[in-house]
Amino acid sequence: MNDKINLNYLENYAHDVSAKICAEYFGTKKYMSGQEIIQLTPSSQVNFMVIKTLFEKWNEEVEKMKANPFFDYRDIAVSEALKEFMNVLSRAIKIEHQHFLPLLEIAVMDTVLLAIDPMVYFWGEIEKSNGASPHARLKASKKYIKWHEKFLNALMEKGGQGDAEVYQKSLSDTYQQFQEQLESPKALLESLEQVVSIDWGELIPEVESPEPADASADSQEEATAIPSDSESAPEEPAAISQESGSFTSHGDGIDPALAWARFEAEQSGVLKGPITSMDEGLAINQRFMFTKKLFDSNPDLMGHALKSIDECDSFVEAIELVNDRYVTKLDWDKDSDEVAEFLQLIYRKFDEK
Repeated sequence: MNDKINLNYLENYAHDVSAKICAEYFGTKKYMSGQEIIQLTPSSQVNFMVIKTLFEKWNEEVEKMKANPFFDYRDIAVSEALKEFMNVLSRAIKIEHQHFLPLLEIAVMDTVLLAIDPMVYFWGEIEKSNGASPHARLKASKKYIKWHEKFLNALMEKGGQGDAEVYQKSLSDTYQQFQEQLESPKALLESLEQVVSIDWGELIPEVESPEPADASADSQEEATAIPSDSESAPEEPAAISQESGSFTSHGDGIDPALAWARFEAEQSGVLKGPITSMDEGLAINQRFMFTKKLFDSNPDLMGHALKSIDECDSFVEAIELVNDRYVTKLDWDKDSDEVAEFLQLIYRKFDEK
């Protein structure tokens, strides 16, 4: 799907839904249990996304334990014991309000993304395999993903036991094959809208159409009648113009002063405040977009770029690094939305307010 999701609206929507559900539930109860999660919202997909996140948290803890060099976690008895422990633990889910709210927000955002842009969602799932088998990751996720079953099955069959690169190359072809068969996002999200209605115009803003070529002669005459003498109004400086997409002055690279000044001047909802690392600030569809549009569809290249930027000491140093390594060499369109969003992320990394 080519529709571009408004991340700011999606984050606010997920918060509103989660806050409403949590206010109703935790108004009378102190803890959330596993059984109650399954029946929590009218959207079964949201409920399963919460369980999926809990399952992933468990796996993260197991991986931390396996990093201990003193024990053999490949031992069959140990493996079976861990499975049994997981079964026992799953029956003892007990989450307080403050910890459950962010889990639910993530679940709502993932659900909306899965409904609107399944290709981007599954791209994120493939990347989360972190060098392990994407097939194993998707197989585990299938228990919790209740939509687009044929699409997911075909992707797993096409990707087979291949690595992440194989799966990412297969994803676009599989999506094109099943695109017309996918259920509409509005139908899928109908149950979620029982909690809070979605402003679809805000969630998926329409791209403003250019003026028709057959405009009236009077309009064309007005367009060519702009005065060119010294009395004409001066242009607004690019550094503070929200309508200007330019971050360059006279050189080939991005001007850090113009970029910083623009983000300082903008009161954009995308700028949610400082982040501790570049990777932390990335949403799933941003990760997909940046990799595809800015880093030649190479996730390793983007991952290295994010780490290198994190190691910089200032915004200026980070922009100089981006100019030196990526802007010219990868032929970035410096006026594109993708570049603007990437620079916003860098701004958030070094904004200390």
